Amino acid sequence: MAMTISLVHAQNALKRVYNETIDPMTQIDDALVKAKAANKYVVCQVGGNWCPWCLRFADFVEKDSVVNKTVNDNFEFIHVNYNPRKSSTTTTDNSAALMHRLGNPARFGFPVFVVLDTNGKVLHIQDSSFLEEGKGYSEKRVLRFFNNWTPKAVEQ
Repeated sequence: MAMTISLVHAQNALKRVYNETIDPMTQIDDALVKAKAANKYVVCQVGGNWCPWCLRFADFVEKDSVVNKTVNDNFEFIHVNYNPRKSSTTTTDNSAALMHRLGNPARFGFPVFVVLDTNGKVLHIQDSSFLEEGKGYSEKRVLRFFNNWTPKAVEQ
């Protein structure tokens, strides 16, 4: 029981970064407009506030200055809320449309990262388990992922 309480407490201590009230399709469209204007790509971190690893990654990117700079310099980075447990027909239909638009990334688990070019084409889907190290994330692996998918790297 103490272990469960400490895990719940640790998850609650992390900042909730997924906005559960906005339409994810509109969120992606808005990010694409910004990305195109800035000559950046969009990275969608798909997951939810229900996912401890999703919140850990958001915290990692915010606190690691090298990763944070790489992300901010090259991407419009958004947290796309997805909750596979919601059961209403509307939510299920919207979730299916979202997953289809992003190349069905849920098959990799959460969080999952989807890199979109400025036209919204899926360039890459990244399974986050390859970025993990212990109970967190590897700066080296995360930087390798982001640096391999910058507009400069892809468009050479």
